[in-house]
Amino acid sequence: MIFGPIVDVRPLFPRERQALLDLLRTLSPADWAAPTVCPGWDVHDVVAHVLNDYMRRLSGSRDGYGGAVFANDETLPSYLARTNDEFVRASRQLSPRLLIELLDHLGPRLDAVWAAQDLRAAADLNVSWAATDIDSPAWLDIGRDFTEFWVHQQQVRDAVSVPGAEEPDLMAPVLDIFARGLPHALRMHDRPEGHTAHLEVLGPAGGRWGAVRQDGRWQMTQPQGEPTARVAMDQDTFWRLATRGITVEQARQRSTVSGDAELTKAITALLAVVA
Repeated sequence: MIFGPIVDVRPLFPRERQALLDLLRTLSPADWAAPTVCPGWDVHDVVAHVLNDYMRRLSGSRDGYGGAVFANDETLPSYLARTNDEFVRASRQLSPRLLIELLDHLGPRLDAVWAAQDLRAAADLNVSWAATDIDSPAWLDIGRDFTEFWVHQQQVRDAVSVPGAEEPDLMAPVLDIFARGLPHALRMHDRPEGHTAHLEVLGPAGGRWGAVRQDGRWQMTQPQGEPTARVAMDQDTFWRLATRGITVEQARQRSTVSGDAELTKAITALLAVVA
């Protein structure tokens, strides 16, 4: 598989959720109204969006319900932007206490859905930022949801200036899943067979990943030897780059690069969200 070895994040969902719930129970009314990095959304809105993610995945993956339909000529990014905004707007009628209770109630039900999945089977939802021409495996789809929940928790923590949930065993899988977007980030750059690109993320939760040009496409590989291109950045820069919490230009300023300039530019534009 071009996506590299399996990452099983399923045991981490309860821990990530408990960290979020513990945080939310401490927030004041002013905290719930604090603006976040998500344009136009405050903390209440981001938490409602996480609830939407829980409900949408239970409805789709557990119940087989298709949900909202695409409008005429609507792209996936515009569809997601519209449906996410519709849910968030409606959820502004819900109290913080009720949001917490719903997350606490529905979370274990979503955990059970993931526990029943065959990680090697086809994903319920393809991960478009990892590949658009082949189906994603279930483990990557599940991992993508874990990154979504973890990132939104960090956005809430940033908004209320409360650090946390950055323990390496929670954060490292997020970075690992994001790094699986490396071949897709390089897809427009044809190179001879065997050329490689390495990404190094520095910090306690960091790691090293490689992509190799093989069989006419970029694929994940174990980084070894001297690569054609290399990029290194710290772990905070990497997850914020991958979710556009910072700009590509800011990420490049915080990175060390060497080798093929076109490839390093592509790596430092890696995007692990739908946009």
